[in-house]
Amino acid sequence: MSGLSPEQLTGRVRSHVLEMPLLGAILHPDAAAAFLGLRAEAARSDIDLVPASSFRSFEQQLLIWNDKFHGRRPLLDQHGGAFDRSAMTEEQLVSAILLWSALPGASRHHWGTEIDVIDRAALPAGERAQLVPAEYRADGVFGRLGAWLPAHCESFGFFLPYDRDRGGVRPEPWHVSFAPVSSAALPALTLELLAAALEQAPLAGAVAVRRQLRDIHARYVCAVAQPGAAALAAVRLNPAARPS
Repeated sequence: MSGLSPEQLTGRVRSHVLEMPLLGAILHPDAAAAFLGLRAEAARSDIDLVPASSFRSFEQQLLIWNDKFHGRRPLLDQHGGAFDRSAMTEEQLVSAILLWSALPGASRHHWGTEIDVIDRAALPAGERAQLVPAEYRADGVFGRLGAWLPAHCESFGFFLPYDRDRGGVRPEPWHVSFAPVSSAALPALTLELLAAALEQAPLAGAVAVRRQLRDIHARYVCAVAQPGAAALAAVRLNPAARPS
């Protein structure tokens, strides 16, 4: 599988992804093919597996970041509750945002390999998924999905990069990553590449971010789970996960 260019890695172009209108998703072609296999497998367990979020461009991630920095979107603590931002320094705001949202240019969603998934069949009518850990616990609305994903996703080339707290991004039991592409993308997203992508961006808190960028790259980009051999081999072993 070919690697991603610097512009693709940082979400500044979308030449490496395709739209899936029926699912409302935008994905790398290889990830898209594998996800359809994973979705079909989930259906056998009466789980309607659909993306809540997929590819995001640099500009979309920048909007999320700036909105959270300026208080236009909720800023959540490590338990999913609202932060009291009234006395926060810029450095503290940056750290708070990073718990749940990536720095523009540093989001794995730029690669088209990452999908935040829900069980549409389990969602009560008229409600929206919040993508918070409580929903995926045993007694949560997506409790069955939270147990099903780790047991099945590797057979189709996916793994959970945020399976536990590693001192950076909080655990995200809804976030799956297509290993055959993302495992090569991660080491390619270097500190220098990220810094270059941010250089001219109208980023809120840019001074504070620059002071912390090396630590941000280490903790919030690199500190993730490694895909298992099963996920990396799935596209060779499982016809349903084989890219078209």
